Amino acid sequence: MTFPFFFIEQINSALGTFQLSEENSKHVVQVLRMQNGEQLQLTDGKGNLFTAQIIDNNKNKCRVQIINTINDKPSANNITIAISLIKNNSRFEWFLEKATEISVSAIIPLICERTEKQHFRLQRMQSILISAMLQSQQSWLPVLQEPVKYSTVIKQTNQQQKFIAHCQEGNEKVQLSAMKPFGNTIILIGPEGDFTKDEIEQALQNNFVPVSLGHTRLRTETAGVAAAVLLCNL
Repeated sequence: MTFPFFFIEQINSALGTFQLSEENSKHVVQVLRMQNGEQLQLTDGKGNLFTAQIIDNNKNKCRVQIINTINDKPSANNITIAISLIKNNSRFEWFLEKATEISVSAIIPLICERTEKQHFRLQRMQSILISAMLQSQQSWLPVLQEPVKYSTVIKQTNQQQKFIAHCQEGNEKVQLSAMKPFGNTIILIGPEGDFTKDEIEQALQNNFVPVSLGHTRLRTETAGVAAAVLLCNL
């Protein structure tokens, strides 16, 4: 049986009982019309999944009691997608949603030479990740960073596997679908217009492996999702 699923950033399971936020309380009591004795599931986005029972269905201060706890181990393959911001916010938000559903571990918004400026609203983006995590019934929330300059990511990454996906000719590329990800992996996805030659050269000098995502030219957000699917072995 599937129970309603909620995100609670901080859950102290040692207390046994606790009070839901006003927003979650209203959703449980007024929208779902749940009664005392009914059960729901909670996650902190850090691999902990709690089954709880309603003991006081107050619409503003609903209290629940934890009756079961499961610790979900993280995936053996830790996948980071470093992807350029794009002009169309809704398309970038679509990528965040799908990457979360696919179980990407971390997302780094990139600022590249050809990245078009946009207003990055971290709180809104974070809420999209939370909604996607809950919709897909997961207990791990991807780590979302503030936008970072391309050169900073290139120099500071320490993953075991490092890939850059680009469309330019001249660099021998392997198909990402032929690669077997292991451990910590990062892949760079460029902006509309692709990475510049200098950016590609920087990546190669820092031991990034050039890869192809297929035989067609993909939009930035589509390339990000394709990379996530291939690396997460869906």
